[in-house]
Amino acid sequence: MQQKWIIWMVLSLVACIKCSAQYTVDKLMGPKNEALLDSMKKTQYPYMLPIYGQKVYNKGFSLPLPAGLSVQYLWQQSDIVISNLQVGFNGGSKYSLDNVIRFEKATATSNGVNIRPDFWLFPFLNVYALFAQSKTSTAVHCGLWVPDSSDWHKAVDFNTKANFNATTFGFGFTPTFGIGGFFVAIDMNFTWSDIQELEKPAYIFVLGPRIGKNFKFEKERSLAVWAGGFRVQMNSGTSGSLNVADLFPTQEWQLKIDTGFTKVANAQSQVNSWWNGLNTVEQKNPVNIAKYQTANTALATAGQFLNGASQVVTNTGNSTVQYSLDKAPKDKWNFIIGSQFQIDKRFMIRAEYGFLSGRHQFLGGLQYRFGF
Repeated sequence: MQQKWIIWMVLSLVACIKCSAQYTVDKLMGPKNEALLDSMKKTQYPYMLPIYGQKVYNKGFSLPLPAGLSVQYLWQQSDIVISNLQVGFNGGSKYSLDNVIRFEKATATSNGVNIRPDFWLFPFLNVYALFAQSKTSTAVHCGLWVPDSSDWHKAVDFNTKANFNATTFGFGFTPTFGIGGFFVAIDMNFTWSDIQELEKPAYIFVLGPRIGKNFKFEKERSLAVWAGGFRVQMNSGTSGSLNVADLFPTQEWQLKIDTGFTKVANAQSQVNSWWNGLNTVEQKNPVNIAKYQTANTALATAGQFLNGASQVVTNTGNSTVQYSLDKAPKDKWNFIIGSQFQIDKRFMIRAEYGFLSGRHQFLGGLQYRFGF
């Protein structure tokens, strides 16, 4: 009884799906397919997968070849939010730069090639692995902020860009089902990117729900089009070490650091003048005490940062910057549109573009399918 119920569930899920290629099975209908349908009811399904493939095949469903191999190019650019920055120089202790360093814009860019072997475990569930090589970069625009006797002010702007090579591995699965002649595919994958400059691999989870329709042509050709969403979640904590020579143009940064020293000194002079101008009662006011202590702490941190930066910039060949920070996508969701052209049951061409919010991406690739 339980086995019959499972088979019934499988057949019910695939019965209303009208797509093929990498998404799911296709129901053969109409007078022109009557002879083929009769043949399929009596024919042995030739492959091991998917599970329940024989039952589905005998019911008149045309199954995609059970296994595939895809090669895809992926480009992505997204805005990220950085917080809780801690920095150290040349292996020294790290210290917090909250409020002192404020990030105005941070953009991560990646482009590379991935290989994706996959197979249909069930007629409604595709499972795959991911292996990729990519070049990534993070461009950051930030400012050094210091307080004076009245408020916080930006002392100097900093712009830098770090480049990395990444090796990515992971896995995913795509359940599918049909609604009123359309297909729904919910892609989910989990990946880890190994980057030499990071202390541990960067973890990313991607959720990509899509709804689309498949248009069939002659000689097994078809065109699937879809639209949907793309959601990214990454591990927030990141730490690592970078060579100063890869980050800082020496002459430009030394000028910025010198400007920073001047503005920190001026701000400290204003804070001291304000404090010394208070009478004894005012200096005992908890509000004024907190303001004075906060300003002195921030100015001391800014000075410490500038001292460390000055030392490593003047000796870039052997200097490193150690850091830890929290990062997150500025927008977790964006919109995607895509299409896949099936040349025949073995070859497919796919393209997808994502946009809106703070992320843009493009994916294009070739897929080859085979039986086993």
